[in-house]
Amino acid sequence: MELAETEADPRTARPGGRTARVRTAVLRAAADVLAEQGFAHLDLADIARRAEVGKTTVYRRWGTVTGLVTDLLLDMAQQSQPRTETGSLLGDLRANAALAQRTLSDPRQGALFKAVIAAATCDPKAAEALYGFYTTRVEEWVPCVEQAAARGEVPEGTDPHEVIRAASAPLYYRLLTTALPLDGAAADRAATAAAVAARAGAYVHEREA
Repeated sequence: MELAETEADPRTARPGGRTARVRTAVLRAAADVLAEQGFAHLDLADIARRAEVGKTTVYRRWGTVTGLVTDLLLDMAQQSQPRTETGSLLGDLRANAALAQRTLSDPRQGALFKAVIAAATCDPKAAEALYGFYTTRVEEWVPCVEQAAARGEVPEGTDPHEVIRAASAPLYYRLLTTALPLDGAAADRAATAAAVAARAGAYVHEREA
């Protein structure tokens, strides 16, 4: 039996209501297709069928494939594990890198990210969705670097966004360009390198003359 969505605004519907169930079913179906077949095979009518949701509901709410992917990434960002505060920059960056490593090494999520990243190289809207996801995740972890600066662990003027990006960037490079295992040791090396570089002032904003 297909799920029918109420006419209430999905953004204000009560948690656990029919609208939330519809969204969960559709996003799960979209993630399945992305992980199994890639961005090119996403089709709203097929997603509706897989989710057992009315086709008109899917078209009315998401409109396009990229609109659906945007919502999927937003949901993933919101559901992702919150940042860890260990009391040290290295500890926090290790926690960040470990989270990225677990996500990217997961057979389902790793395949999903590969599909979205591939789509982002040629689809501006897919790229915008991907950038939005990482903006949300980086902002979540920025306070770890700001706290490190307050403790004197990194120089004044250190760009916290660049430090957070540096902690996980090698893991994405490894995922996309090699067949090497994406393991805990790789995550630890990435975090350690980012922490050492940050302490050395590699991410300090350049001062204007």
